[in-house]
Amino acid sequence: MGRVSLLNVDEIRGDFPIFSRQVGGRPLIYLDSAATSQRPRQVVEAVRRYYEEYNSNVHRGVYSISVEATEEYERARRKISRFINAKSEREVVFVRGTTEALNLVAYAWALRKLRKGDKILLTEMEHHSNIVPWQLIAQHTGAEINYIPFNRYDGKLELDKLDRYKDFKILSFTYASNVLGTINDAKRLVKYAHENNALAVIDAAQAVPHMRVDVQEIGCDFLAFSGHKMLGPTGIGVLYGRRELLEEMQPFMGGGEMIREVHLSHSTWNEVPWKFEAGTPNVAGAIGLGAAVDYLERIGMERIREHEESLTKHALDEFEKIKGMRIYGPLEAGERAGLIAFNVADIHAHDLATLLDEDGICVRAGHHCAMPIHTKLETPATTRASFYLYNTHEEIERLTESIKKAAKKFKIT
Repeated sequence: MGRVSLLNVDEIRGDFPIFSRQVGGRPLIYLDSAATSQRPRQVVEAVRRYYEEYNSNVHRGVYSISVEATEEYERARRKISRFINAKSEREVVFVRGTTEALNLVAYAWALRKLRKGDKILLTEMEHHSNIVPWQLIAQHTGAEINYIPFNRYDGKLELDKLDRYKDFKILSFTYASNVLGTINDAKRLVKYAHENNALAVIDAAQAVPHMRVDVQEIGCDFLAFSGHKMLGPTGIGVLYGRRELLEEMQPFMGGGEMIREVHLSHSTWNEVPWKFEAGTPNVAGAIGLGAAVDYLERIGMERIREHEESLTKHALDEFEKIKGMRIYGPLEAGERAGLIAFNVADIHAHDLATLLDEDGICVRAGHHCAMPIHTKLETPATTRASFYLYNTHEEIERLTESIKKAAKKFKIT
């Protein structure tokens, strides 16, 4: 794929105020979008306008600015529904992020449905947010957890062994690993879950921001993602759920807005999705996320994916020139998301990240909330560079040179 990009990255970067700043006298190179993305002016402006022009609560007031806030809040829900091709905006629940979305499914569905001896199926490449909630549910219900393994050498799930897993009630898996970069075959996994009369839940935090995701095509029952990883504000995320499932589920939290009637003896619930949105919601966050969706759709998700794939291939090619470099996950750019976790010889990931920061380069170091992956890889930590629509090939080259410089300091030549 070379260094050809279909995006006008210079124009895109002009929308992001943060890229005008320097770190230590050097231009900022931000390569940590897998943790959180930067925000364009259009998103910041949408949030600013809400707070400055029509700040008010939603679904409660009949005065004009409250009506305007409600309309903009629900307009954002419709935008997101179209973005992931849900059948209806009623299948889009606003939450704080992927973590809350997965917990909502765990507590509002699994806690009430699972019994002792029932099986939950996960994969070994899950983020903690898609492991810990299920461990808690297993403790509460007596259910058992099984894990589909991944091959530590190529970072891919061992899907040829799927047939050994039977009689499970729910399969919850990551669409794209935040460490290995592996893009999993979501349609195949969902199909297998349904063949076993199980529900399919997808952690799409590393997928929805970077590629076209169509929930109807995939056929999943639930899908979770975060706004802050896709140019939107922090504190806002989405749980997509098939409406018939949301209808039968009990609320995750109780309070205002999620009710129809409250009596001293009992209460009845609002319609979906509002019965899962107790209390005052993150109105500004939802509106900002709607603006982020507008921005991404204007550029085009297919073009964004192609750009990231080009950057990833360039980085993989450049990293091959670095002595002591070990890359984790698939070595084909087309098989992975736009991120690379790596180690260089025996340099600790935190030391390497600190040296890169001296050159104005932001990368993640640690276990990336995925300790079981690192345990299997037999390393306590990795350094991770992740790419997005605003990154350039020149930044990849500067990253490579900075890694080489760090290696020389540790006398790795």
